[in-house]
Amino acid sequence: MPAPAPADGDGPLSVLVRDYLQHMSVERGLSANTLAAYRRDLRRYEAFLAARGVQDPPTITRHDVSAFAQAVASGDDGFSPLSPRSAARTVVAVRGLHRFWALEGITEGDPARDVHPPITGQRLPKAIPVADVVRILESVDTGTPSGQRDRALLEFLYSTGARISEAVGLDVDDVSVSDALNGPAVVRLTGKGSKERLVPVGSYAARAVDAYLVQGRPALAAKGKGSPALFLNARGGRLSRQSAWTILKTATERAQVQRDVSPHTLRHSFATHLLEGGADVRVVQELLGHASVTTTQVYTLVTADTLREIYAAAHPRAHA
Repeated sequence: MPAPAPADGDGPLSVLVRDYLQHMSVERGLSANTLAAYRRDLRRYEAFLAARGVQDPPTITRHDVSAFAQAVASGDDGFSPLSPRSAARTVVAVRGLHRFWALEGITEGDPARDVHPPITGQRLPKAIPVADVVRILESVDTGTPSGQRDRALLEFLYSTGARISEAVGLDVDDVSVSDALNGPAVVRLTGKGSKERLVPVGSYAARAVDAYLVQGRPALAAKGKGSPALFLNARGGRLSRQSAWTILKTATERAQVQRDVSPHTLRHSFATHLLEGGADVRVVQELLGHASVTTTQVYTLVTADTLREIYAAAHPRAHA
């Protein structure tokens, strides 16, 4: 059974860690989930330092930080060992804490500066072929209000690369459907850290959303209490993430696509298909709402594999 997370304390370290987390919440606008992960990581760090008899930030050494980085990977600190990705996130949290302390003058130097996260294996995102995406989208029966909603939702996810939480969190006013006066359709998405971005909506998705707004949504809204949500459930309230996942699962089964497909699969496919079509990686970064282009560049590995396959099959001197 995994060991429980260490509890919050009242010592000098605990107080300073809470100050740092408050700073991160206000200055960087991190999501609740990200802050919760940082809090768990740093409480574990506090417990590790306490076991070593370290109580004051100025007394923490590079050796302490390095030993902690090894302990979270191995579980030698008495807690469950972390995966490489989680261990890397924990080390990043600790480095941020020490950088903050150094900048605030709490410590003279930064003992974590030269301690780096463990190298993690590159996990390639799962994308599905365009033909499979089209089969899934076209499998939805739009003869009912819920069917119109389902088609609009799935077209929207693939057209914009939105996270499922971003899509179900939309209100009607967040979407501008294409018309002769306003130009191409756009949507205002709110991503991690409450950061907003404008993303174009393709014509297929725009038409599906428009049809849903004219017919399907009013029928669903009549059963509720005036929710402003774009995507409504059968009772007229906001559609949940779980329900959206079920909509995609049902459409995938109906289309007889023999793959594991989740809402995030459509996001991965959106990015991969854009890059394969020649889109610049920084444009895709902006569309996805990634803070760093490094996060987006993982998709270039997928397209590089595709290029190699095409080259090997097409070039007369690709093989001896």
